Amino acid sequence: MNASFDSKEFRQVLGNFPTGVAIVSGIDQSGEPQGVTIGSFVSISLDPPLVGFFQGLKSKTWPAIAASGSFCANVLAENQGELCWRFAKETDGRFDGVKWTPAASGSPKIAGALAYIDCTIESSSQVGDHLFIVGRVQNLEAVAGAENAMVFFRGAVAGTSSLK
Repeated sequence: MNASFDSKEFRQVLGNFPTGVAIVSGIDQSGEPQGVTIGSFVSISLDPPLVGFFQGLKSKTWPAIAASGSFCANVLAENQGELCWRFAKETDGRFDGVKWTPAASGSPKIAGALAYIDCTIESSSQVGDHLFIVGRVQNLEAVAGAENAMVFFRGAVAGTSSLK
């Protein structure tokens, strides 16, 4: 059955569902930090502790991260909009000037994020024009006194400060 809508309408309608925003980071085979903005991060299971996200098949960044076998999801604060858009683009030097420390896996924990979820890659499977990546959580941290979360809604980023 063919859909009665095009990809533009699909994106516009689904843009009405707000999502959290994270940067999935890792270290490539040359030891350089890599990262990509994700709006599809989700908790999957408590036992075992699993999380997941979707990454477009055309990404050049994800294969560089995946080669290490691990990643860290950095949950963005509402004041990190510049980082959100920087890491959403497939460009070199995304980590230029970005403060970070290594998670246990070595993957970057970006300064100012609300939480860090450090994972080993459990599985990856193609779903449509994306990969569904499942990670087994090895370490995690919620930053005490952190700012409010960033959300993506109708093509823009906003914060959760108005929810208090």
